[in-house]
Amino acid sequence: MTKDGVGSRDGGPVGPVVHGFPHLDTVRAAITALHRRLSPEALGRYAPSVLPADVAFADADDLHLGTQRIARALVRHFRLPDARMIVGFRDMEYAASVELTAGPEYFIELNNRFRTHRRDIGAALAHEVTHVLLHRLGLSFPGTGDNEILTDTVTTYLGAGWLLLDAFREDAVSRQKLGYLTPEEFGYVLAKRAVVFDEDPSPWFTSPQGYTAYTRGRDRARRDAGRPPLTAAGWSGRHRYARDRRYAREHPSAGGPASGAYAFEHGPDGAMRVSFPCPTCHQRIRLPVRGRIRARCGLCRTILECET
Repeated sequence: MTKDGVGSRDGGPVGPVVHGFPHLDTVRAAITALHRRLSPEALGRYAPSVLPADVAFADADDLHLGTQRIARALVRHFRLPDARMIVGFRDMEYAASVELTAGPEYFIELNNRFRTHRRDIGAALAHEVTHVLLHRLGLSFPGTGDNEILTDTVTTYLGAGWLLLDAFREDAVSRQKLGYLTPEEFGYVLAKRAVVFDEDPSPWFTSPQGYTAYTRGRDRARRDAGRPPLTAAGWSGRHRYARDRRYAREHPSAGGPASGAYAFEHGPDGAMRVSFPCPTCHQRIRLPVRGRIRARCGLCRTILECET
């Protein structure tokens, strides 16, 4: 059974919302793991994202019928046609939980607070249905915390995590955040998806705080595509890369400095190579150091223009 937290003043644990990018390494590892598990063609089946109309909860909707309708919409989106979600409500510490069994029926429990906060039922269910998807794919990370970050990342990358970010609200007297990623990390993954699937999620946000977090995450994601040896790197990045490359050539036994994003290495034949993470899937790529190169990532097939 998985249990997923929510912080708010009107239900669930209360505490300050963490901001920034403390889990970014795990998020990137989760994106890589997802690309390794699903081919580009399989990933493409998760377009478009879940649309607001698919998970809208009208005032006149019956609680249980409306919840089951949203659950079915998410099952369809995550391409789990033979899975049936049975959703109930009860008092609990966490936002939601799901029993991961062999299926085809999966029992999801939602915190009783969602009886009155119906606009966020889609967000809570999206995370739980993703747990079912990952269970069926056999994709997991060791440790509960990292596995929950994997779940949030996959939920977002496959088109339903914008609901979790839109459920983030914070003001002087109250706060709510669903999931384990920070709001900015949700924005980061959402921006990564937006590039791959050519989507603009901006019009879907009803939460001003969620939209602001998305823009901050988008700025961080754009930095991934502007780092050397990619040609989109700015002047300062190219200058630093040229300096590090020169040092690596002059000190082959030392292997050259590693910036964290790229690293130089020398082969048995003395030829120098540079390794760096793909800006799309974050798998490391190795290229010969020989000037302008067009390369293709072997995992996600992104075409990369490089100046090595």
